[in-house]
Amino acid sequence: MSPMPKVAVVGGSMIGLTAGLVLRDLGCEVDVYERSRVPLEGRGVGIVLHPQTVRYLLDNRLLDLSAVSTSAAYHRYLADDGSVLSEDGRRHHFTGYNTLYGTLLRAFGRERYHLASEATGITQSEDGVEIEFAAGERVTADLLVGADGVSSFVRRAMVPDVQPRYGGYVAWRGVVDEKDLTPETFAALDDSLTYYFRPGTHALTYPIPNYDGAVEPGRRLMNLVWYRNVPEGQPLADLLTDRSGRQRDVSLPPGAVRDEYLTDFRDTAVAQLPPPIAEVALKTAEPFLQVMIDVEVSRMAFGRACIVGDAAFSVRPHAAAATAKGADDVWALSDALRRSGGDVPEALRLWEPAQLELGRALLARTRDLGEGAQFRGDWVPGDIGLTFGLREPGDSADMRVT
Repeated sequence: MSPMPKVAVVGGSMIGLTAGLVLRDLGCEVDVYERSRVPLEGRGVGIVLHPQTVRYLLDNRLLDLSAVSTSAAYHRYLADDGSVLSEDGRRHHFTGYNTLYGTLLRAFGRERYHLASEATGITQSEDGVEIEFAAGERVTADLLVGADGVSSFVRRAMVPDVQPRYGGYVAWRGVVDEKDLTPETFAALDDSLTYYFRPGTHALTYPIPNYDGAVEPGRRLMNLVWYRNVPEGQPLADLLTDRSGRQRDVSLPPGAVRDEYLTDFRDTAVAQLPPPIAEVALKTAEPFLQVMIDVEVSRMAFGRACIVGDAAFSVRPHAAAATAKGADDVWALSDALRRSGGDVPEALRLWEPAQLELGRALLARTRDLGEGAQFRGDWVPGDIGLTFGLREPGDSADMRVT
């Protein structure tokens, strides 16, 4: 058997770290390169847990998810006045970005996790790949894994003609400490993944761990995601212009949204959302937003380089499976390298077809879900097809957390 390859992972968020850990355990020598100068942080970003997302952590007993995750036993749809339209028993588990990222980073370690490393060039040969960084450093590897997200440099270098496609709407996000909610609102939203749908918009709430790790009811954060249509062109560009006058591409972080849009956010919440969800919106201190875009590639493997997760397929959040998809890419890559005995071109040949198929299927499903809610208006409260999942609706529900 040939020795396992030396691997350079570009992108140091959750999927990049998962790649680093899984491939290192396979026997690869792995370095992870992250362009940020400081460790990443995703304050207020809730994550719906899927078995693939936390497979490494559970397999290696690195995290007690019962201590760092919240759950909801029901899917609940609210009417305009806050009354319950439908309620079904479908349990999901949730955690926060910082919890998973921090655990993965501690497991991987800092010795081969390189901050302030922005990739700017890629050169391949039959025997290897060279990556150049903004500071002038060059490194060589046998395999390059691009895990650098929706704005992926690796994707742009490999398939420059692929462009993100705007979906026609944005997701407003925020969190509120449960202790700041009225008893009536807490009762309406507790133990539930709560939805509201009306033509042209939909919103959902669910509990996530607090910043201090608290997961007990009443001490958690209530996470809000509210989808609102925004026309392409000047309206979108103006919304994405932050307080300093800089126009962002795909998101506005907490504190960056201009006052006129914060006022509109709160006024529209009162006018359009059921009272419990409106209260969460009104009490969100620093709403932030993400642009709904689709990215689709026809290839994920390029000689001795590949792209995984959002770098290959950026999907809308409606299936809550983007992170699970990235982790699935990584585990499948590890299996292909094992089957090929470390032969990189052969491994990528074995690996690519199934991951392309999975990415296309997930993208198509999330696009259809978004179009159904925001434009067609054909969502049916309680429909099992609306349930979160990677390969099929519902395959992240009832995940065993022990």
